[in-house]
Amino acid sequence: MSDLSTSYKLQPFLLLSKSVKGSANAKLISDALAAPGVYVFSELAQAPNVMEASTLPEVAPYYALLKIFLYGTYKDYTAQQQQLPQLNPTQKAKLKHLSIVSLSETNRTLQYTLLQEYLDIPNVRELEDLIIDTFYQGIIVGKLDQRSQQLIVETTMGRDVLPEQLDRTMQALEDWSTQTRLVLESIDNQIRDANETLKTNQNEREEYDNQVEQVRRSIRARKDNMEDVASSFPSDPANSNVRGRHQPMAIYGEEDASGRAKKRFMVGRP
Repeated sequence: MSDLSTSYKLQPFLLLSKSVKGSANAKLISDALAAPGVYVFSELAQAPNVMEASTLPEVAPYYALLKIFLYGTYKDYTAQQQQLPQLNPTQKAKLKHLSIVSLSETNRTLQYTLLQEYLDIPNVRELEDLIIDTFYQGIIVGKLDQRSQQLIVETTMGRDVLPEQLDRTMQALEDWSTQTRLVLESIDNQIRDANETLKTNQNEREEYDNQVEQVRRSIRARKDNMEDVASSFPSDPANSNVRGRHQPMAIYGEEDASGRAKKRFMVGRP
């Protein structure tokens, strides 16, 4: 059950409160406390006609009972029972539902023995029936651990808040807001630092790649130059005609004893 749902179910009583005067507000309060699905009552307690009639002797006990349903528990009711109207079964069950919600605010695991004592319930069967009813009503989300004899509460509806509790709640929300803002600022700073580091790394990588490319170009240029120099030399100097180099020439002269012409060599151009 959401707070909006129970507030919506209170609306008929708020409309009646605009026309109900004087001691008739006692019955209005009693009917609202017994109404199915109505678990928040602050708007009714603050209704002008109800507040005006709250000091009347006929209405004052009912207004005090209304405040217990607003902020108190079944144990608070039993402590003041002599000064308060008697609860009918529906009102008693509702106040016990609200009491479990209040107990779960400080401890999400509630032992059966604690609940039985606090709610004045004599046996486990009756207690479990009451808890199961809170599940069906949407007042509590949780589970029964029958082996360990305990109620494990996950979430509950919200109850009406005392003015001093509202101040503490607002302060807690402001503290939470401040802490959240600081965390978000820290995350933004970390993201900014990470982006700057990434950008620096990218620049360094680009510079490194440029230097590598320059070295590669230098190596290719030297290789090409060496190939050009090598190609300027003849591959077989013995058979090449190089300018300025004198080739020996054979000149045939007189015959020797065997009748063959003798060779005489001279160096020079032909």
